Amino acid sequence: MRVLGVDPGLTRCGIAVVDGGTGRKVTCVAVDTVRTPVDAALADRLLAVADAVEGWLDLHKPDVVAVERVFSQYNVQTAMGTAQAGGVVAVTAARRGLKVEFHTPSEVKAAVTGSGRADKAQVTAMVMRLLKLQEKPATADAADALALAICHIWRAPMRARLAEAEQRAAELARVHKARLAEARKGAKR
Repeated sequence: MRVLGVDPGLTRCGIAVVDGGTGRKVTCVAVDTVRTPVDAALADRLLAVADAVEGWLDLHKPDVVAVERVFSQYNVQTAMGTAQAGGVVAVTAARRGLKVEFHTPSEVKAAVTGSGRADKAQVTAMVMRLLKLQEKPATADAADALALAICHIWRAPMRARLAEAEQRAAELARVHKARLAEARKGAKR
């Protein structure tokens, strides 16, 4: 599975591609940080993020896109910009028919470090270890994008099995309810 991981942001947007193999094997394909000028118009900044994502989708052809979900931030303006950038990434991927999955920061941290409360240094260190990187990514945003992709690779099979089990359970419940209704009808006769 090839995953494009995106840590959305307007000033710095981390972007990475990771391939997942059998078991927990992961390999870094590419990683970078998309930057936009703080003084540029919002629409121009969002367009720059969209253009960069389009380029990565063309070049790396991922199977799925994993984006960090804006969970909670104290600075509303920062949260809005992050959410807008994440939305642009989701739309860009969806236009190509790619599945887009969102992961919370604590989910990503827990997946790669074992603790949902890990700090940025711990996430970066684990990403380097897991991907066998010789140098740490240029920005924390790039490291977070790698962590998002790894998180998705490791959690996707579990999510798929859970969705399948929920679907089977719903079907069994439907059949059971139908049988109960039929039995009630038979008992009234």
